Amino acid sequence: MARKSRVQTKLFVLDTNVLMHDPSSLFHFEEHDVFLPMITLEELDGNKKGMTEVARNARQASRFLDEIVSGAQTSMEEGFSLSTNNRGSTGRLFLQTKQMNGELPAALPTSKADNQIISVVMSLQEQFPKREVILVSKDINMRIKARALGFAAEDYFNDKVLEDTDLLYTGLKALPADFWDTHGKGMESWQASGHTFYRIKGPLCAGFLVNEFVYFEYENPFHAIVRETSGSTAVLETIKDYAHQKNSVWGITARNREQNFALNLLMNPEVDFITLLGQAGTGKTLLTLASALTQTLDQKIYSEIIMTRVTVPVGEDIGFLPGTEEEKMAPWMGALEDNLDVLNKTDDEAGDWGRAATQDLIRSRVKIKSLNFMRGRTFLKKFLIIDEAQNLTPKQMKTLVTRAGPGTKVVCLGNIAQIDTPYLTEGSSGLTYVVDRFKGWEHSGHVTLMRGERSRLADYAAEVL
Repeated sequence: MARKSRVQTKLFVLDTNVLMHDPSSLFHFEEHDVFLPMITLEELDGNKKGMTEVARNARQASRFLDEIVSGAQTSMEEGFSLSTNNRGSTGRLFLQTKQMNGELPAALPTSKADNQIISVVMSLQEQFPKREVILVSKDINMRIKARALGFAAEDYFNDKVLEDTDLLYTGLKALPADFWDTHGKGMESWQASGHTFYRIKGPLCAGFLVNEFVYFEYENPFHAIVRETSGSTAVLETIKDYAHQKNSVWGITARNREQNFALNLLMNPEVDFITLLGQAGTGKTLLTLASALTQTLDQKIYSEIIMTRVTVPVGEDIGFLPGTEEEKMAPWMGALEDNLDVLNKTDDEAGDWGRAATQDLIRSRVKIKSLNFMRGRTFLKKFLIIDEAQNLTPKQMKTLVTRAGPGTKVVCLGNIAQIDTPYLTEGSSGLTYVVDRFKGWEHSGHVTLMRGERSRLADYAAEVL
């Protein structure tokens, strides 16, 4: 630990939950040093058994630690270099080798792991008074305790995609009233396969992303999707109007502008990955299922619909459920049942028999799968719907999206204001992560749905409660 000359580097003390959230966090502190208290290693050991994401991460963190420590030529006191495998970190890792007891207030029992880590922070600060010692933890209460005792404490931010989710890409852009005056000079337009294309030039074009929707809501309203961008030039394509009954999708029409944009993405076979964000009642699941049924049963582009969701209970867990994978997932799939009921009533001409037959046909094509058994699978020509995707970590999201084989479309639905998973925030959710990483790719699209269309009661409740 004899690095007092380098006052500018900080010393980060890691809590166990940081390693269990992201095992590679050891390598994300750049030139700063990392200190692991013995109790952190003890807790890692205690959490390594099982098949949960936490257990997997605990095992991976232990493997990283073994890799760092076993190849080192230095002594424990000097610390171990974190620059192994060229991961970009130039700091050192220190492990607690002796008893370190800071004077904790009598109200904090030293038997508790959190308090033992705080006491390590305390004694490190006493040992290196000129150096900044910072506790890094995902546990809010622990950070509050550390700050109350006068020590620096931070959340682990490395996997945060955005500091402020208000800056998250919405997938749509309003055009100003003077748009055609500034961008209409020398405009080219042509028609192909029933759509009109416009090549425009102007200052706003540089900010457009491929598959972003643009709309002009003044005289002569104009709704289009960006097809190409190159410097200050862009190609816009007019979109299909799914608000009109003649273009209805499984009897469903778009009730607002954003729903129309969403259906244009969902019904486009060239778009392989779609994310739909929106609060309760904006129509995410209904629009997705309607387009999935049309493309699976009518157009036969996909062979079946697979629906999955994260099984995080909002209240108490209901315990073990009997039955097959489908039956175990059924209680979680109330949203699917409700939407299928709506879609089954769209055909007014079919009688009760016709509806029953349609219902059986739909049931045979919609499969409900648990996320737990997704590793190693490949989906061919499937329409994969991931519901409640805001509860996935970026790593789980990667595992799921990489299941897609040729001809598969993946749709992620969620509301980042409703996260039920501990340690996940709006900024670090897997849904925020994919929206940010996929924007601008020609085979992906994103729409944030704004308006609730469930009922006047639901809309009012969302507003006032």
